[in-house]
Amino acid sequence: MNIGLYFGSFNPIHVGHLIIANHILNHCALDRIWFVVSPQNPLKESASLLNEHHRFHLVQLAIENEPAFNASNIEFTMARPSYTIDTLTYLTEKHPQHTFSVIMGSDSYQNISKWKNYKQLIAHYAILIYQRPNCPVEGLPNERIQVLDAPLLDISSTYIRTLIKAKKSIRYLVTDEVMNDIMANGYYKK
Repeated sequence: MNIGLYFGSFNPIHVGHLIIANHILNHCALDRIWFVVSPQNPLKESASLLNEHHRFHLVQLAIENEPAFNASNIEFTMARPSYTIDTLTYLTEKHPQHTFSVIMGSDSYQNISKWKNYKQLIAHYAILIYQRPNCPVEGLPNERIQVLDAPLLDISSTYIRTLIKAKKSIRYLVTDEVMNDIMANGYYKK
C-alpha cells in the first residue's frame, strides 16, 4: 500500500489541512494518508502547543468519516523532539509491506536542509510538496520529489487560536466536530 505521511503539530487541525490531504489523495498514487501528529517539532516553539493527546483526538474527530485518512500517534512513543527521518525509518521497518511518501508544504521544503539527515530523506523517500504562497520550489534534486498545485486557503492554526482567544467564531475553519470539542473543553482560551 502507498501511504502519504502528513506530519504536523495540527494545533488544531483545520479545513486547509483536510483540503490539501484530499487533493493529494486525488492526484497522487496514494492509497491512504496518515496524519502524523508531532508531539514536538524541533524547529518550532512548543509553548503554545495543546497537549498531544488532545491534538490527536481532534485529528481523529476531523477525519472520522474519511476511510482513506488515518490519525497516527506513532511519534508519541519516540524520542523527543521527533525527527521525520527517524519516524520514517521506524515505520519502514515496522511496515515493510508499505511504501511511504512525505507530504509537506513548500515552506517546509525550503528549510529541509536544517532537518536531521535530510540527504537520506531526499534519497530514499518520495516527497510530495504542495505550494505555499511566496515559497517557490526550485532545483529539485531528483524525480522522487513532486511539486503539486493544491488549492490553498489562507488559514493557519495560529489564526484559529487567535480567534478563540478573542472569543470569535471558528466555524467553517475547522470541522463542526473539532469546533465543538475545542469549545466544550475550553482549548486555546489562554
